[in-house]
Amino acid sequence: MATASKYDQIADDVLKAVGGESNVKSVTHCATRLRFQLNDRSKADKDAVEATRGVITVVEAGGQFQVVIGSTVANVYESLTNRASVTAEGGASGGLLARAIDLITSIFTPFLWVLAGSGLLKALLAVVVKADPDFATTSTYAIWFAAADAIFQFLPILLAITSAKRFKANQFTSVAIAAALIYSATIAVIPNAEGASVTLQGYAGGGQDLTFLGVPVIMVSYLSAVIPTILAVYAQSQLERLLNRVFPDALRNFFTPLVTLAVIVPLTFIVIGPISDWVGTGLSNGVNWFWGLSPVIGGAIMGAFWQVFVIFGVHWGFVPVMVQDLSTQGYSLLTGPLFAAVLAQAGAIFAVFLKTKNRDLKGVAGPAAISAFLAGITEPGIYGVTLRLKKPFIYACIGGAVGGAIAASGGSAAEGFVLPGAITLTSTMNIGNFTLQLVGTGLAILIAFVLTMTLGFKDVPNKDAAAAGAAGGAVPSEALALGAPVAGEVVPLSAVPDKVFSSGAMGEGLAVIPSEGKAYAPASGVLVTVMPHAFGIRTDTGLEVLVHVGLDTVELGGRFFTSKVAQGDRVESGQPLTEFDIEGIKAAGFNPMTVLIVTNRGAASAVVPVAEGQVRPQELVLDLVG
Repeated sequence: MATASKYDQIADDVLKAVGGESNVKSVTHCATRLRFQLNDRSKADKDAVEATRGVITVVEAGGQFQVVIGSTVANVYESLTNRASVTAEGGASGGLLARAIDLITSIFTPFLWVLAGSGLLKALLAVVVKADPDFATTSTYAIWFAAADAIFQFLPILLAITSAKRFKANQFTSVAIAAALIYSATIAVIPNAEGASVTLQGYAGGGQDLTFLGVPVIMVSYLSAVIPTILAVYAQSQLERLLNRVFPDALRNFFTPLVTLAVIVPLTFIVIGPISDWVGTGLSNGVNWFWGLSPVIGGAIMGAFWQVFVIFGVHWGFVPVMVQDLSTQGYSLLTGPLFAAVLAQAGAIFAVFLKTKNRDLKGVAGPAAISAFLAGITEPGIYGVTLRLKKPFIYACIGGAVGGAIAASGGSAAEGFVLPGAITLTSTMNIGNFTLQLVGTGLAILIAFVLTMTLGFKDVPNKDAAAAGAAGGAVPSEALALGAPVAGEVVPLSAVPDKVFSSGAMGEGLAVIPSEGKAYAPASGVLVTVMPHAFGIRTDTGLEVLVHVGLDTVELGGRFFTSKVAQGDRVESGQPLTEFDIEGIKAAGFNPMTVLIVTNRGAASAVVPVAEGQVRPQELVLDLVG
């Protein structure tokens, strides 16, 4: 029997923690994340997933349960799909934006690294040519350039494969459609009325009107075409479903692709292609127009918020525009400021590595700084370091804004589809002012590094130090008592109409019938659990507290709740956690009673309720006896 790899172990642990195969509706992956669609979110144990070795964090966005793995996510995904009966099919729930991003992700992700690798090869070739211009005239350069550039020329073939998988169309028919588009736009021949063969380009360029059954055809270039290919395959999928219902089994296998090709290819030439070309060109022109108005503002916005886009996964929305720009003009101005945005995070992460006293954090920050700086993979550093500490992330965004503005002011852009990093900076050598790109990126790194080193951040205490405090060291005064999480009437825990709480199985505490729809932190510490209705806080002394707003309110799926914090945040006693609609919760058939439980006493030997009747937020309600 083959030995299970570390990726198999991660896959098994993650699958178990999300509720098993039966709870997985579908799973896909992007550059760094497994993206789950779950049948029942309440069955997934977010804390258990995050505690899995090899998992950086969990992000819930766009209707997806996203498990951040890092650069080895493809290996884990392969292990997951090989070892379990889970499917990559399905779409995101949620709004139009969430579904659009999910669509783009599923289509582009499978060949993202090939695009990045090809872009890097082009960047390296640009360096060699700068050093030795004569090298560009050699056949060696020509062969390597073909290896780097071919994927962009024939991108419709790759898009056809992944789009067919997403739209559940016949992949081979999709490839035939894409091949026809490329073939027809370059060297394709069609017979004319006299039987002679002419190229479509020659036919159109020779002064003759190009028509199909008398319908005028406007020829556009389909090399590197993104939108036409995706829409053509979508149209194919719809037509195939219809044809497979119409044709009997004996004819379906060859009549369906025959009719599909005969219909979809001309339809693309006549309708889909010209409209898509107009839309794609409009997007590129729109970006260029905006940059023309103020490249500094555009660069500052992209530099400041690119990593924010990455956190929420909405950066995928820019991918089609970037690829469209690359296909129409050979570069995308949107990519110029991204080097500053990414490498500023690397600068902040490295500063944390130097400054932190926490051994675990230092162990995460070191490798994360290297991967962010060299390869442009920032998510391990963002989730494990800068966003966790908050201030370094903000410092990096400031650096990215300044550096992105400078780079954009010189018209800098990458020639290929690359992940912005130090080794791919050369992809910007031939577009715009390369000196300003270097200055902007260098300044972004410097700003993020210096701000993190000088202004600092609230460091994470070492686990052994916290444990020592819990075992008998000095206990901060905030851990000696807990305040009321909400205003209202105190109720003994035994009177709570929920056996899980009233039995004391989860810990000691009390409950409050809220009179105001606001909940506050009863103690200072780190949020280890955040759900719309429930918040787990761990203090520096090891005390663990749970604030649970309402009974069975998990079933509301976040309705009537507006969270003010995120998991991993450090909160101070009295800081707002959430706002909730008491009447809305009641109208939905749920009890808004709020429970305060001490799930881990830490250094305390007993938990004693000390309040009754009406209480105000933060009024002393639980005394912790040392």
